[in-house]
Amino acid sequence: MLQISQIVTEKERVIEGLKKRNFPNVEQVLDQAIALDEKRKSSQQSLDSNLAEANALAKEIGGLMKAGKREEAEAIKSKTAELKSASKELAEAKDQVEKELLALLYTIPNVPHPSVPSGNTDEDNEVVKTVGEAPKLHAGAVPHWDLIKQYDIIDFDLGIKITGAGFPVYKGKGARLQRSLVNFFLDEAVAAGFSEVQPPIMVNEASGYATGQLPDKEGQMYHVGNENLYLIPTAEVPITNLYRDVIVSEDQLPIKHTGFTPCFRREAGSWGAHVRGLNRLHQFDKVEIVQVCKAEDSYKALDDMCNHVASLLEKLGLQYRILRLCGGDIGFTSALTFDFEVYSAAQEKWLEVSSVSNFETFQANRLKLRYKDENKKIQLLHTLNGSALALPRIIAAILENNQTPDGINIPEVLVPYTGFDKI
Repeated sequence: MLQISQIVTEKERVIEGLKKRNFPNVEQVLDQAIALDEKRKSSQQSLDSNLAEANALAKEIGGLMKAGKREEAEAIKSKTAELKSASKELAEAKDQVEKELLALLYTIPNVPHPSVPSGNTDEDNEVVKTVGEAPKLHAGAVPHWDLIKQYDIIDFDLGIKITGAGFPVYKGKGARLQRSLVNFFLDEAVAAGFSEVQPPIMVNEASGYATGQLPDKEGQMYHVGNENLYLIPTAEVPITNLYRDVIVSEDQLPIKHTGFTPCFRREAGSWGAHVRGLNRLHQFDKVEIVQVCKAEDSYKALDDMCNHVASLLEKLGLQYRILRLCGGDIGFTSALTFDFEVYSAAQEKWLEVSSVSNFETFQANRLKLRYKDENKKIQLLHTLNGSALALPRIIAAILENNQTPDGINIPEVLVPYTGFDKI
């Protein structure tokens, strides 16, 4: 959530950035926020003035009673009661304005970093770098949705029977490959200095608002109605919320966590050939990395996290490219996002496998996640997160790119985890 002080003092920069996002009626929305803030401050001043006058009068009453000036004391009591009644009305009005301002601020996305390119869709994203070469497959190579049937390692029909579309069942060496990737990703993250946590996979409404999934992505999350809980779309949500309403010590920074969880997304939209098989699921496994750090350190942290994701893809032997997301495609909460895509040789297309983002103070302001600087001044921190990595499309690329006429070769780095080198 943007700070109202940021909107007031940096209004032109905020307008320019939100226009890059194609945010509608930006000037009107910001003017409305500023007007509500002025009304809030005016209400607060009136309330403070009333309370101060009531307190001053209350102190006079005792002296007047001692001096035998009962009538004057009773008159002041009556005036104090009027002020208290007026103060109650002012407090209620102030609370209402604050709620209106907060509701409006929740609808305003983050201001993109200056390096974010303009654009409307994913076609306008900027390719930053491409690494590796596309594998040359043998004649008769097939996409992963045929391979998983041929080798009986992932079963979509069973998933439909048990739950519905988008909930596959991993079997035999398919299940072992999945578990091996999770362990490999976690081990690599821990080696890179991330502390492992195992968070809940359901969160309450406050957690959803704190990291920006609510109210923006409410329709994309599975809701458990009776308890008013949400199945997580990513481990970013519970891990970042570990620090909601916390003032951390400066010597704790940077905070680096990794966690493995299943993730759940309703993924509203069309289903067709471009999202067949593992390309889009309602439930999938993912290892996440999260950082909390000072503002001056956050873009170096973003680079480090991108390098970490790149190292995983290189160790798996996958061709990949890095995209800088444009204003029209970047997430609601993000200031700057880099997407990683791997090349699927059998499908002849790029598959997104990771997003690494810097949210600057946007999440921290919602979280009330702060620290005391060397001058003992309270400052908001920066939060970052990245997929390291999401498994379904990684598995799809491994299966497709490593297929041979007599089986699927397992990347060498995974063999100690799988216990086999071929499916």
